[in-house]
Amino acid sequence: MREAEEFLRLFHAENRDSGSLQQRLDRVRYEVETVGTYRHTAEELTFGARVAWRNSARCIGRLYWRSLKVRDLRDVRTAAGVAGHCVEHLRMATNKGKIRPVISVFPPEMPQRPAPRIWNDQLIRYAGYQCPDGSVLGDPRYARFTEAMAGFGWRPPRRGAFDVLPLVVETAEEGPRMFGLPSDAVLEVPMSHPDLPWFAELGLRWHAVPVISNMRLSIGGVSYPAAPFNGWYMGTEIGARNFADTDRYDMIPVVAERLGLDTSSEDTLWRDRALVELNRAVLHSYGKAGVTITDHHTESQRFLTHLAKEESAGRKCPVDWSWIVPPMSGSLTPVFHRYYDESHQLPNFHLDDDAARRGTDGGPPCFSPRG
Repeated sequence: MREAEEFLRLFHAENRDSGSLQQRLDRVRYEVETVGTYRHTAEELTFGARVAWRNSARCIGRLYWRSLKVRDLRDVRTAAGVAGHCVEHLRMATNKGKIRPVISVFPPEMPQRPAPRIWNDQLIRYAGYQCPDGSVLGDPRYARFTEAMAGFGWRPPRRGAFDVLPLVVETAEEGPRMFGLPSDAVLEVPMSHPDLPWFAELGLRWHAVPVISNMRLSIGGVSYPAAPFNGWYMGTEIGARNFADTDRYDMIPVVAERLGLDTSSEDTLWRDRALVELNRAVLHSYGKAGVTITDHHTESQRFLTHLAKEESAGRKCPVDWSWIVPPMSGSLTPVFHRYYDESHQLPNFHLDDDAARRGTDGGPPCFSPRG
């Protein structure tokens, strides 16, 4: 009730035409005392989801929080229904490359009635296949998850570096169920370079929409474990992390070799030079494909605009510096040279430990129903 009252006061303060606050508080208190929880109105749900994005300290792209499309799917309780709406989410968010921020909110946790859960950490991720020599074909981060999928009956149509993993939805009634993503719901961008013709020969590609699917949406004391949401990519998320990290695709040495760089010593800065070209390729490729993306310099400027707007509205803007500063050329961006408010605010998104573990490891044991 404390969180409910705080949220409802916030909702009524920012939505002056929303009726009597006291009547709403009385109604919510009655529902909580009667059944142990309460149901948000459609307007409260939309506002709460948008404010959760506004309060997300690790997100640099919050300038557009008001534009978030909120899909109210609280009455969808079957695994097939959740999976089907996740596919529709992908199609809606992809929007032929003109990416739209979307969140799909499925049923909340209720007393004696657990909510559906999505075990993937994003709706679209690539498989990782453990090879006999210890290497991994594909994304090493998802090698354990891929193994669990195979144990669950998944058979990839091919065995490549960019095989889209299936979706796993668990409900209390059905347990975990697996669903393949149709190809027309997964837009991918092949990588090329504006100046290096050989770059396309590397065979790299990445998906257009980053839909986070293992974070719990918390609004006014009500918890929504399945609430996949997306913005659009910042180039460094792909070029400086997914492609570059040594525990992911680890492409920096490959690009450096093709560039003919001197890799005999770190002081040649060969890693830095290769990283720049890798990120140039990502931005060039998405632009060529007509898929929305942003670079880290532009997005840093936009974040400061968001910060100024929040301050002018009299609101605190929580920021996790370690996430807001881009993973490339951080000190060249204006977000680097500042101190921020680190206070946690609600509504917000929270990462469940078990979801984070299963999203990459798959168990153990493989998809056992949660306790």
